[in-house]
Amino acid sequence: MSILLSQHKYALDIIQRAGMASCKPVDTPMFASSKLGLVLGTLYSDPTRYCQIVGALQYLTFTGPDIYYAINKVCQVMHAPTEDHWFAVKRILRYLQATTTYGLHITRDSLLSLHGFTNIDWADSIDDRKSTGGYLVYLNSTLISWKSGK
Repeated sequence: MSILLSQHKYALDIIQRAGMASCKPVDTPMFASSKLGLVLGTLYSDPTRYCQIVGALQYLTFTGPDIYYAINKVCQVMHAPTEDHWFAVKRILRYLQATTTYGLHITRDSLLSLHGFTNIDWADSIDDRKSTGGYLVYLNSTLISWKSGK
């Protein structure tokens, strides 16, 4: 027995609201070498729109640990987003276009096993050289806890 917790319709609504319903999907929510800083060029022309889209994206992290890090990065600049930050948000939306059916698959198993995974990137932030890290905790094959950030 299993269930899938998904926010398929909500993700599609965000993509539609951003005007990217016909965008080309991508395989990753961020470029592998992408390091977003706080000050990266020209301020985005519509910061209200940026905040509305990014704010809506935050709720997708409840069922999408794969997008947590990318959304965390674009949330850090909601006070003064730049064109580069908006480009990163559009990359996340393009990733969502390919993964709207993803979610948390919760299964019932007879044996209990608990697994944890961690990762850290020393001096990751280009602004303050702080480290970022995160963890995932699985009960059997079900993700039950995760965190990413500074």
